[in-house]
Amino acid sequence: MRTRDRHERGIRGPMALPNDLTDRPLRVPSRPRGREYFLLCVRDAIARIAEHCPDVIDTIDIGVDEVPDARTLWHDLGEHDTVPLAAAIESSQARHARIVIYRRPLEHRALDRADLPALVHETLVEQIVALTGRSIDEIDPENGT
Repeated sequence: MRTRDRHERGIRGPMALPNDLTDRPLRVPSRPRGREYFLLCVRDAIARIAEHCPDVIDTIDIGVDEVPDARTLWHDLGEHDTVPLAAAIESSQARHARIVIYRRPLEHRALDRADLPALVHETLVEQIVALTGRSIDEIDPENGT
């Protein structure tokens, strides 16, 4: 009998039947999907950067949004008619610098699910370099070029 997990909705067939010992179906842990997976990728990227430059992570607020706001970000694109993957806002006296990572454009740009963590990390490093003026090698010595 061939089994598969079509549409990632959980296990089907004999293993989904009640367990002989507990009379409850066997629970199979599922992998995170969608926004949950993306947030895990962002947390991992922040943790990797914090290993080398914890002072940088402490002075920047990092957030996630689904898509960029067209009214505030796309008015001066001109010839670069591409969707931004992230936005960086410099610090002021009242607040820390901010980086907003856009989920949908990054997911669309990634080749597959396995490519997404690397793309999120690379995007975050680029934004931190743009805000702080530090080199890529200093922020991310493992992957710096």
